[in-house]
Amino acid sequence: MSAPETKRGYRDLHEHIAALREAGLLVEVDRPINKDTEMHPLVRWQYRGGIAEKDRKAFLFTNVIDSKGRKFDIPVLVCGLGGNPAIYEVGIGHPLDQVKDLWSRALSNPVAPVIIAGTEAPCQELVFQGAALLDGHGLDDIPVPISTPGWDNAPYTSSSHFITKDPDTGIQNVGNYRGQIKAPDRLGMNTSVELRTGGYLHWLKWKARGEPMPCAVVVGCPPIVSYGAVQKMPEDQDEMAVTGALAGAPIRMVAAKTVDLLVPADAEVVIEGFVDTEYLEPEAPFGESHGYINLCEYNGFLDVTTITRRKDAVITSWMSQVAPSESSVIRRFAFEAAQTRYLRDNLGIQGLIAVKAHENLTSLQRVVAIVFERSAPRTEIWRALYAMAAFRQAEGKWIIAVNDDIDPGNGDALFWVMSYRVRPQRDVEILKNKHEGHGPRSQVDSADAAVLIDATLKESYPPVAMPKREFMEAAAKIWDELGLPALEPEMPWYGYDLGEWNEDFERMAQRAVRSEYWETGKIFAQRRRKDVAMNTEIRSLKDEDDGD
Repeated sequence: MSAPETKRGYRDLHEHIAALREAGLLVEVDRPINKDTEMHPLVRWQYRGGIAEKDRKAFLFTNVIDSKGRKFDIPVLVCGLGGNPAIYEVGIGHPLDQVKDLWSRALSNPVAPVIIAGTEAPCQELVFQGAALLDGHGLDDIPVPISTPGWDNAPYTSSSHFITKDPDTGIQNVGNYRGQIKAPDRLGMNTSVELRTGGYLHWLKWKARGEPMPCAVVVGCPPIVSYGAVQKMPEDQDEMAVTGALAGAPIRMVAAKTVDLLVPADAEVVIEGFVDTEYLEPEAPFGESHGYINLCEYNGFLDVTTITRRKDAVITSWMSQVAPSESSVIRRFAFEAAQTRYLRDNLGIQGLIAVKAHENLTSLQRVVAIVFERSAPRTEIWRALYAMAAFRQAEGKWIIAVNDDIDPGNGDALFWVMSYRVRPQRDVEILKNKHEGHGPRSQVDSADAAVLIDATLKESYPPVAMPKREFMEAAAKIWDELGLPALEPEMPWYGYDLGEWNEDFERMAQRAVRSEYWETGKIFAQRRRKDVAMNTEIRSLKDEDDGD
């Protein structure tokens, strides 16, 4: 039963765009832009052109055309939900350092959606059915861009949320899948088979019944709905209830026009129809988030029955393909929150700080770092490594445990600790029979494995060989005074002790910065001896200390 009009407690897409504009995070392009050849290549440059993460923006295209000169009346927002972490922060409405705890609370304390009347639903201001779908108001009326011009075989809805329902339990699922534009009234559907997502499992159930699967596809919606849609949740959990907890208010839903499903009432465009469960048809090539072209394969397709939309609709198109990208930013915080919650809350891992999914080029699923306190027991470190390998069948190929002095998002830092804090014969394990997961499928050997690496400190180490923090900070002030380009520090940007520094070393270092190092030279001259080999460390000699 529909409820009376319910006030919305979260931003819709239009309010989000206004917030991006106010924050200086939006580039508005009014000149004609070809959605099939120019739009995505233009925005892609901010990821592959040396632009710092903080300087990346959302792009709103208001004058969209195609290669045949057709003009579209629907603007396209690219990178508007996750162009960089600052954009994500605006969309989710919380500081980034609160997002993991926000996700943890939302997963544990869902807020049920509220159903409103169709007359109050912005997403149903315009309704196109029947002949209208083949007369200019079908999928051809929606300016879906080509993501990877020169490789993709069609425009694909990259930000599309496919809503399906379990025919046995009635629980809905919202999954983010790509959709190939095949005809004005036919849309492709590529569910994540390797991730065993709800849409695929529902399709199997409808297939067993011998019935087509009801489906609604959302293209453009309140940002909070998109952030909820990318999270991988248990099949008995309604994403919209968790999304309501993220939003701090129930998500407004409305009954679809021609399928027995509920859709977000504040969506921009909703495509309704039925997915065939008897036949599959070819789909792709398409540039995927693992950084390679996904070649042609058989997948599902949706026969469109209705398209509803707002009068002033704006659609979103996510920048995917090679990470970092918009889609990797959107998924990163949700994935990391779920992984951290699993290890910390479900398994009670001691000494755990956080889980970090590596983003650049690897698209979050292949390289995962687990951050631990220095005091974490080694048994807990290995328990976490094994658990992460088993968390989801297609995630975690290289799983690395590090301490909290390492930035797990920095690939160079990971190689650093793997080089100097790992003894492979002791600190590396290989788990065979892992699913090959999301990526180019091997025609030679589909078996894969997970490599578990304990790159935490097992003993005290000398200090990191960088100037101490106070000297680096003083030098940064001089840098600014000289008008040099803005600094973006990456750890380690100053030196710090890892347990082997003592008072004698400190006295010598303090003399040195006072330009009194001649005194140390005199002391060392008094400590000459001839009964030791070259390169003998003084700390290995029991009869000497290290300093003066």
